[in-house]
Amino acid sequence: MKKTLSIIALSIIGFGWVSCKKENKEVIGTETAVIPDPAAAPVAAPGDSAATSVSAETTAATPASKQPFTTIALSESNFDFGNIKKGDKVEHVYEVTNTGTNPLVISEVKPGCGCTAPDFTKDPIMPGKKGKITLHFDSTNFDGNVQKYADVFANVEKAPVKLTFTANIQP
Repeated sequence: MKKTLSIIALSIIGFGWVSCKKENKEVIGTETAVIPDPAAAPVAAPGDSAATSVSAETTAATPASKQPFTTIALSESNFDFGNIKKGDKVEHVYEVTNTGTNPLVISEVKPGCGCTAPDFTKDPIMPGKKGKITLHFDSTNFDGNVQKYADVFANVEKAPVKLTFTANIQP
C-alpha cells in the first residue's frame, strides 16, 4: 500500500523534474503548483491544444512577410545626428531601394526603445523603385552619447535589417 501511494505521489509531483526550463514553484495548501518562468517558452505535449496556441503566439510575435524574397539596398544603415540639445525631437529618413525582381514589402519596423518611433513605406516597393523609413527620436530622457536602433522586417533573406543612429545629447 505504501509503495503504491509513493508511486502515485511521485508521478503527481515528479513531472517537473524532467523539464530543462526554469520554473518557480508555489505551495498552495498541500499541493505544489508549477508557475512557469515568463522568459521560458511553455512546453506542451504533441497534439495538445496548448501546443497549437503557443505556435500561433510565437508566429504572431515574430514579424515576417510571406512574400517571395527580394533584395534591398540602403542609402545608409547608420546615421549620426551629431550634437543635439536635450529635449530635441529629431528625425532621419533612410532610403531603401528594391534591387531584386519581386516587390519589396516592409511588414514592420520595430525600434529598440520607446524613444524612437518609425514611419515607413507601407505599399509594396516595385523592383528598381525606392521607399523610405523614417526614424523619429525624442532626446528628452538622455544625456551624452547615445546609440539607438530599429529592426526592419521585410521579405529579404537576412531579415531583420538593422538601422542605427547615434547622437551626442547636450544639456
